[in-house]
Amino acid sequence: MLVGLLLAAIVAIVLATSVLRLHPILALLGVAFVFGLLAGVEPGQIVAVLTSGFGATIGSVGPIILLGSVIGIVWERSGAAMRIAKAVLDRSGPRGLPAAMGGIGFVTAVPVFCDTGLIVLSPLNRALSARAGVPLAVGGLALAFGLYAAHVMVPPTPGPVAAAAILNADLGLVLAVGLPVGLITAAAGLIFVLSIRHRMPTLELAAGAEPADEAKFDRPLIIAMLPLVLPLALILAGSVAAMPNSPVGGALAAGATFFGQPLIALSLGVLCAFFLPKRFERRMLSNEGWVGDAFRDSAMVILITGAGGAFGKVLQATDIGQDLGQLVSAAGLGVLAPLLIAAAIKSAQGSSTVAIVTTASLVAPLLGDLGLEGPMGAALVTVAIGAGAMAVSHVNDSFFWVVTQLLGLSVPDGLRFYSVGTAIQAFTAALVLLGLQSLII
Repeated sequence: MLVGLLLAAIVAIVLATSVLRLHPILALLGVAFVFGLLAGVEPGQIVAVLTSGFGATIGSVGPIILLGSVIGIVWERSGAAMRIAKAVLDRSGPRGLPAAMGGIGFVTAVPVFCDTGLIVLSPLNRALSARAGVPLAVGGLALAFGLYAAHVMVPPTPGPVAAAAILNADLGLVLAVGLPVGLITAAAGLIFVLSIRHRMPTLELAAGAEPADEAKFDRPLIIAMLPLVLPLALILAGSVAAMPNSPVGGALAAGATFFGQPLIALSLGVLCAFFLPKRFERRMLSNEGWVGDAFRDSAMVILITGAGGAFGKVLQATDIGQDLGQLVSAAGLGVLAPLLIAAAIKSAQGSSTVAIVTTASLVAPLLGDLGLEGPMGAALVTVAIGAGAMAVSHVNDSFFWVVTQLLGLSVPDGLRFYSVGTAIQAFTAALVLLGLQSLII
């Protein structure tokens, strides 16, 4: 019954946003409320669950979106984004734009959450797309797929690290398996984007919001990149310092951990961004200035993301994730079992991290029964769980709403282009992992 309710809820959200033209926030919150009632959540708890999911999602993602939007608008209006865009296109050419964005995304997501990476890199993709004359979604989806592949399979991102800890897997082996599997998975996403690029909707830049010409920015390229490079470097240093058996210790580790928090790192990136304009004016910080414009532009993204988080929280309040996981685990599919369990839980409740941690806990006692005991088996299972936690990213995933809002995709287009792409990536990873299992185990 819960599976049927979930499918009905997804259909209801799609119909409400595409056919009835309801605002996604209304559709998400309304369907979440009805689903919770029908799924057996205590009526007195539904509002608390909704507000908890909404508040937790906005609390974790909202400030990052705000700061990333400020960096983005300063990047655009100072001409720095187009300066970087010209440098990238000079090397890759317009046809190489998707590959360039996919590679940038994969590297970025190793230390950074995919939400953060997409928010920070979206202005760069916007500038590159404008200069290359290609739809915004082409480079943006390649970027999202590259980010997502590394986010779920390559340490030191939290999901793979948590799964490795639960499964007692060696992080070095997880990295050795996750890196090549993640690269092949990101390549599969890129190939999918290239195959559908001519069907992508074209998002027109808003009047007066076109990226400034790079001729207005006369600083060295490294200065243009500093608002991006500095936060990413700080976050990477913080991730290294927080790893088990980290080579960094003492006061240096404490400093790296503090400055490596995304909120702190991006705040420093904002400070660097305001050195980009030729002439800084205090009105840039006002409600009518660049900061005000950035906050207004990001408000809707934050609210829709929060509504998606609320829907996911209601799903987590039911037993649908565990029910699906137990059904799949009984099939005895080797390395496919943890992948399918993670995919079922991910599709049911939306959070990749929740899917990874839940699946690792379910599978940990079953490694012997699956024929995957030992260090390499545990590493394969860790990566398989991450691969499964990619699919399928859809309307109950906050990242789905970040992608669709930043790339100007409708809900149906988001499901056709982005959600299908995540399923293709997970299927590709499954094939690669099956091959590795036959060679190694």
